[in-house]
Amino acid sequence: MNAPEDRKYTRSHEWALPEGELVRAGVTEYARDQLGDLVFLELPQPGRPVEQGEGFGVIESVKAVSDLLAPVGGEIVEANHALEDDLEAISEDPYGRGWLVVIRPSKPEELTTLLDAAAYQQHCAEEEAK
Repeated sequence: MNAPEDRKYTRSHEWALPEGELVRAGVTEYARDQLGDLVFLELPQPGRPVEQGEGFGVIESVKAVSDLLAPVGGEIVEANHALEDDLEAISEDPYGRGWLVVIRPSKPEELTTLLDAAAYQQHCAEEEAK
């Protein structure tokens, strides 16, 4: 399982990539693998406020419907609505063109509460063992 070192991760399988004063977010490769074939994605409109851990959208696969949870709180400043018509981008490149939203964090220190790549990989291994 790929978990790039330049990101932070949530226990609910979202990634967060700091980009200056903004944070780009998406779902991890592990989440993509668990979901299987994607059939629907709903993302918010820019300007929407979110709290850390709050749902900002929905992703649906043939296996499950899952809320997408904000890795940090703040304002959604951009959403990758092109994905709603190109779900394959999430499957093919979850850490690149499969990004979901860009957030302007209200509390940048919330990034420190997220998992680094090694801790996230350990978390996934523990989930697999259950």
